[in-house]
Amino acid sequence: MAKLIGVVLMLFSLVAAIPWAQSSEEESWATSHEFQKKETVITNLNFYFHDIVGGKNPTAVRVAQAANTNKSPTFFGVVMMADDPLTKTPDPNSKLVGRAQGLYGSAGQQELALIMALNFGFVDGIYNGSSISLLGKNPASHPVREMAIVGGTGIFRLARGYAIAHTHWFNATSGDAIVRYNVTVVH
Repeated sequence: MAKLIGVVLMLFSLVAAIPWAQSSEEESWATSHEFQKKETVITNLNFYFHDIVGGKNPTAVRVAQAANTNKSPTFFGVVMMADDPLTKTPDPNSKLVGRAQGLYGSAGQQELALIMALNFGFVDGIYNGSSISLLGKNPASHPVREMAIVGGTGIFRLARGYAIAHTHWFNATSGDAIVRYNVTVVH
Protein backbone atom coordinates (compact mmCIF):
# COMPACT_ATOMS: atom_id res chain seq x y z
CA MET A 1 0.00 0.00 0.00
CA ALA A 2 2.84 2.35 0.83
CA LYS A 3 4.31 1.62 -2.63
CA LEU A 4 0.98 2.50 -4.27
CA ILE A 5 0.77 5.78 -2.34
CA GLY A 6 4.36 6.55 -3.37
CA VAL A 7 3.55 5.92 -7.06
CA VAL A 8 0.41 8.09 -6.86
CA LEU A 9 2.37 10.90 -5.21
CA MET A 10 5.09 10.63 -7.84
CA LEU A 11 2.51 10.79 -10.68
CA PHE A 12 0.82 13.76 -9.00
CA SER A 13 4.13 15.64 -8.79
CA LEU A 14 4.83 14.90 -12.50
CA VAL A 15 1.41 16.19 -13.57
CA ALA A 16 1.82 19.29 -11.40
CA ALA A 17 5.11 20.05 -13.19
CA ILE A 18 3.44 20.14 -16.64
CA PRO A 19 2.76 23.80 -17.58
CA TRP A 20 -0.74 23.20 -18.97
CA ALA A 21 -1.79 21.52 -15.75
CA GLN A 22 -0.96 24.57 -13.70
CA SER A 23 -3.20 27.54 -13.04
CA SER A 24 -1.23 30.76 -13.04
CA GLU A 25 -2.12 34.37 -12.41
CA GLU A 26 0.52 35.31 -15.01
CA GLU A 27 -1.67 33.84 -17.78
CA SER A 28 -4.87 35.69 -16.81
CA TRP A 29 -4.34 38.44 -19.43
CA ALA A 30 -5.56 36.18 -22.26
CA THR A 31 -8.70 34.12 -22.50
CA SER A 32 -9.66 31.78 -25.33
CA HIS A 33 -13.25 31.10 -26.25
CA GLU A 34 -14.70 28.62 -28.67
CA PHE A 35 -17.68 29.96 -30.56
CA GLN A 36 -20.48 28.10 -32.20
CA LYS A 37 -20.36 28.60 -35.96
CA LYS A 38 -22.52 31.64 -36.60
CA GLU A 39 -24.24 32.73 -39.78
CA THR A 40 -22.17 35.17 -41.82
CA VAL A 41 -23.84 38.47 -42.71
CA ILE A 42 -23.04 40.30 -45.93
CA THR A 43 -24.07 43.95 -46.06
CA ASN A 44 -24.02 46.20 -49.13
CA LEU A 45 -23.70 49.94 -48.55
CA ASN A 46 -24.06 52.61 -51.23
CA PHE A 47 -23.25 56.23 -50.44
CA TYR A 48 -21.52 59.33 -51.78
CA PHE A 49 -18.27 60.74 -50.42
CA HIS A 50 -17.93 64.55 -50.67
CA ASP A 51 -14.28 65.64 -50.63
CA ILE A 52 -14.15 69.45 -50.57
CA VAL A 53 -10.58 70.80 -50.64
CA GLY A 54 -11.33 74.35 -51.84
CA GLY A 55 -13.54 77.21 -50.72
CA LYS A 56 -14.36 78.63 -47.30
CA ASN A 57 -15.31 75.38 -45.59
CA PRO A 58 -13.06 72.53 -46.80
CA THR A 59 -13.69 69.00 -45.54
CA ALA A 60 -10.13 67.88 -46.39
CA VAL A 61 -7.02 69.93 -45.65
CA ARG A 62 -3.35 69.54 -46.50
CA VAL A 63 -1.40 68.67 -43.34
CA ALA A 64 2.01 67.83 -44.87
CA GLN A 65 3.89 67.89 -48.12
CA ALA A 66 7.31 67.07 -49.55
CA ALA A 67 9.66 69.85 -50.67
CA ASN A 68 9.09 69.28 -54.41
CA THR A 69 5.36 68.54 -54.28
CA ASN A 70 4.33 71.63 -56.25
CA LYS A 71 6.55 70.50 -59.17
CA SER A 72 4.94 67.05 -59.31
CA PRO A 73 2.01 66.49 -61.71
CA THR A 74 0.64 63.90 -59.24
CA PHE A 75 1.22 66.02 -56.10
CA PHE A 76 3.49 63.22 -54.87
CA GLY A 77 4.13 63.66 -51.15
CA VAL A 78 0.98 65.58 -50.18
CA VAL A 79 -0.85 64.28 -47.10
CA MET A 80 -4.47 65.31 -46.45
CA MET A 81 -6.61 65.00 -43.31
CA ALA A 82 -10.29 64.46 -44.11
CA ASP A 83 -13.63 64.76 -42.35
CA ASP A 84 -15.86 64.26 -45.38
CA PRO A 85 -19.63 63.87 -45.32
CA LEU A 86 -21.17 60.67 -46.65
CA THR A 87 -24.62 61.15 -48.16
CA LYS A 88 -27.40 59.02 -49.59
CA THR A 89 -27.29 60.69 -53.04
CA PRO A 90 -24.71 62.82 -54.90
CA ASP A 91 -26.56 65.99 -53.84
CA PRO A 92 -24.50 67.50 -50.99
CA ASN A 93 -27.79 68.44 -49.28
CA SER A 94 -29.16 64.88 -49.32
CA LYS A 95 -29.46 62.79 -46.17
CA LEU A 96 -26.22 62.47 -44.19
CA VAL A 97 -25.49 58.78 -43.53
CA GLY A 98 -22.00 59.17 -42.05
CA ARG A 99 -18.57 60.77 -42.16
CA ALA A 100 -15.26 59.63 -43.65
CA GLN A 101 -12.47 60.59 -41.27
CA GLY A 102 -8.80 59.87 -41.70
CA LEU A 103 -5.83 60.43 -43.96
CA TYR A 104 -5.02 60.12 -47.62
CA GLY A 105 -1.88 61.02 -49.44
CA SER A 106 -0.43 61.07 -52.92
CA ALA A 107 1.81 58.00 -53.13
CA GLY A 108 2.32 57.82 -56.91
CA GLN A 109 5.09 59.52 -58.86
CA GLN A 110 3.80 58.46 -62.29
CA GLU A 111 0.04 58.44 -61.68
CA LEU A 112 -2.35 60.04 -59.22
CA ALA A 113 -2.43 57.15 -56.74
CA LEU A 114 -3.74 57.98 -53.29
CA ILE A 115 -3.03 55.80 -50.28
CA MET A 116 -6.23 55.89 -48.22
CA ALA A 117 -6.65 55.18 -44.51
CA LEU A 118 -10.21 56.20 -43.65
CA ASN A 119 -12.83 55.35 -41.06
CA PHE A 120 -16.40 55.49 -42.39
CA GLY A 121 -18.47 56.23 -39.29
CA PHE A 122 -22.21 55.90 -39.80
CA VAL A 123 -24.90 58.07 -38.19
CA ASP A 124 -28.10 56.72 -39.72
CA GLY A 125 -30.53 53.90 -38.93
CA ILE A 126 -29.33 50.59 -37.52
CA TYR A 127 -25.74 51.47 -38.51
CA ASN A 128 -25.67 54.56 -36.27
CA GLY A 129 -22.51 54.33 -34.16
CA SER A 130 -20.95 51.57 -36.27
CA SER A 131 -17.97 52.04 -38.57
CA ILE A 132 -15.82 50.35 -41.18
CA SER A 133 -12.14 50.94 -41.89
CA LEU A 134 -10.87 51.32 -45.44
CA LEU A 135 -7.21 50.92 -46.38
CA GLY A 136 -5.63 50.77 -49.80
CA LYS A 137 -4.39 52.33 -53.00
CA ASN A 138 -6.85 54.54 -54.85
CA PRO A 139 -5.66 55.25 -58.40
CA ALA A 140 -7.98 58.26 -58.61
CA SER A 141 -7.79 58.76 -62.38
CA HIS A 142 -9.13 55.23 -63.04
CA PRO A 143 -12.89 55.04 -63.59
CA VAL A 144 -13.29 52.18 -61.07
CA ARG A 145 -11.11 51.57 -58.01
CA GLU A 146 -11.18 48.77 -55.43
CA MET A 147 -9.92 49.10 -51.86
CA ALA A 148 -9.99 46.80 -48.84
CA ILE A 149 -12.27 46.99 -45.84
CA VAL A 150 -9.99 45.82 -43.05
CA GLY A 151 -12.13 46.11 -39.93
CA GLY A 152 -15.06 47.70 -38.23
CA THR A 153 -16.90 48.48 -35.02
CA GLY A 154 -20.45 48.05 -33.71
CA ILE A 155 -22.54 45.99 -36.12
CA PHE A 156 -19.43 45.71 -38.31
CA ARG A 157 -17.12 44.34 -35.60
CA LEU A 158 -14.52 42.03 -37.18
CA ALA A 159 -15.57 43.20 -40.66
CA ARG A 160 -13.76 42.47 -43.87
CA GLY A 161 -14.68 43.27 -47.43
CA TYR A 162 -14.08 45.66 -50.27
CA ALA A 163 -15.12 49.07 -51.52
CA ILE A 164 -15.63 50.01 -55.16
CA ALA A 165 -15.21 53.73 -55.85
CA HIS A 166 -16.46 55.60 -58.94
CA THR A 167 -15.86 59.32 -59.39
CA HIS A 168 -19.26 60.93 -59.84
CA TRP A 169 -18.00 64.50 -60.23
CA PHE A 170 -14.61 66.22 -60.14
CA ASN A 171 -13.67 69.90 -60.37
CA ALA A 172 -10.12 70.11 -61.77
CA THR A 173 -9.76 73.75 -60.70
CA SER A 174 -10.67 73.36 -57.01
CA GLY A 175 -9.86 69.66 -56.55
CA ASP A 176 -13.33 69.02 -55.09
CA ALA A 177 -14.84 65.61 -55.81
CA ILE A 178 -17.95 63.53 -55.22
CA VAL A 179 -17.24 59.79 -55.26
CA ARG A 180 -19.81 57.01 -55.22
CA TYR A 181 -18.88 54.09 -52.96
CA ASN A 182 -20.38 50.63 -53.22
CA VAL A 183 -19.13 48.69 -50.21
CA THR A 184 -19.54 44.98 -49.50
CA VAL A 185 -18.93 44.07 -45.87
CA VAL A 186 -18.74 40.55 -44.44
CA HIS A 187 -19.33 40.50 -40.68
